[in-house]
Amino acid sequence: METTEKYHFDVVRWFSVAAVIYLVVGTLVGVIIASQLAWPVLNFDIPYLTFGRLRPLHTNAVIFAFGGCVLMATAFYSVQRTCGVKLWSNKLAWFTFWGWNLIIVSAVITLPLGLTSGKEYAELEWPIDIAIAVVWIAYTVNFVMTIANRKSSHIYVSNWFFLGMMIMITYLHVVNSLAIPVGMFKSYSIFSGVQDAMIQWWWGHNAVGFYLTAGFLGIMYYFVPKQANRPMFSYRLSVIHFWALTFGYVWLGAHHLQYTALPDWTGSLGAAISIAMIIPSWGGAINGMMTLSGAWDKLRTDYVLRFLIASLAFYAMSTFEGPIMSIKTVNALSHYTDWTVGHVHSGALGWVGMVAAGALYHMVMKLWNTEMYSNKLINTHFWLATIGTVIYIIALWISGIMQGLMWRDYDAFGTLTYTFAESVAAMHPYYVMRVVGGFLYMLGGVVMLYNVVMTIRQASTNPSTSAEPARA
Repeated sequence: METTEKYHFDVVRWFSVAAVIYLVVGTLVGVIIASQLAWPVLNFDIPYLTFGRLRPLHTNAVIFAFGGCVLMATAFYSVQRTCGVKLWSNKLAWFTFWGWNLIIVSAVITLPLGLTSGKEYAELEWPIDIAIAVVWIAYTVNFVMTIANRKSSHIYVSNWFFLGMMIMITYLHVVNSLAIPVGMFKSYSIFSGVQDAMIQWWWGHNAVGFYLTAGFLGIMYYFVPKQANRPMFSYRLSVIHFWALTFGYVWLGAHHLQYTALPDWTGSLGAAISIAMIIPSWGGAINGMMTLSGAWDKLRTDYVLRFLIASLAFYAMSTFEGPIMSIKTVNALSHYTDWTVGHVHSGALGWVGMVAAGALYHMVMKLWNTEMYSNKLINTHFWLATIGTVIYIIALWISGIMQGLMWRDYDAFGTLTYTFAESVAAMHPYYVMRVVGGFLYMLGGVVMLYNVVMTIRQASTNPSTSAEPARA
């Protein structure tokens, strides 16, 4: 058996528990703001609780608080396992943990106060942006140096995906956040007009492409084979997946700016490469699913594996839907509608949330060397997450397409058939449906938090089992 001294796992434990807590908090804020869209009276005329203040809090909580803690936990866990060495610096890992959580607390304070840069997924003001860069670089340096100290000559593919994410997010964040401060919590971007929009969506789409895709693919490539106890279906395909993703994804941001002041050719280029990216994305999804080839029966009893494999189905779906939506004729209908929001959440809830849940369940059992408190609760969480996601995205697909059609419908005299207010009224039942879907997903997070807490309590009452982490 391995001893606790072999790897630095305490920081991974803390990141793992923090991630589950942030899952509940982030989705709770999401349910609140979804409810405000359905019933605006729930703003209560309190400025700090309005949709405009809470929406960036929701996105920052789920992407950076939950997603960030998942990425840091899984990267620090898997890099030690795959390299056969401890983290290069345990102190730097703890600096990363406390620094990241301090940034999250800063977001919770500043965003409801209306202190924002107004840039989507980059709303935090300049002092916090600097802190993000420092903590992220500490995280990256620790990861890189751990790989440099590895015992094997080979670098496992999950580490390549994590590395790609870390390097890309560093310069994406730094460039997009370049600003001129005019006060302690007020600054203006150094870019202006259409250049600012282009840089923003170069960042915005690559936050999706590298933070929420490449990073979580690193999770997939480690945890799917581990949980299935089978080798990755095709190592060669995983390498092709990595390089195609790395060189392709960076060009896609312009497809967010079709029919704007951005030069037409840039939007066309973004759309063309978006379509091409279906190939490596589906290659990766198939690679993960085919790892179960000959062992599909495991899905009947292994609920953690269900999370990991179902997430790949959502990954395949959202990486097909996104490129289709980037095509100009489709974009003319879909853009600025709820279809886009539905697309984002099919990736966020279905792909990111479910692959993260599978990885966290796997790690909790290994880190505390115990079985989960309740397998039935894992299954309950799986169905709450799956049904909640499906209800959510179907509601917004219908709502979004209806919106787009109502906005562009003309009568025989060439005037709009519907007023904007009529389109809003028509969306109401689908907004209620979204609240239901989001609530079910949040409920799944609550079930997971309870299960994880009880598992840790179970392990702590039996120290002989939790003294040594189980083999990966």
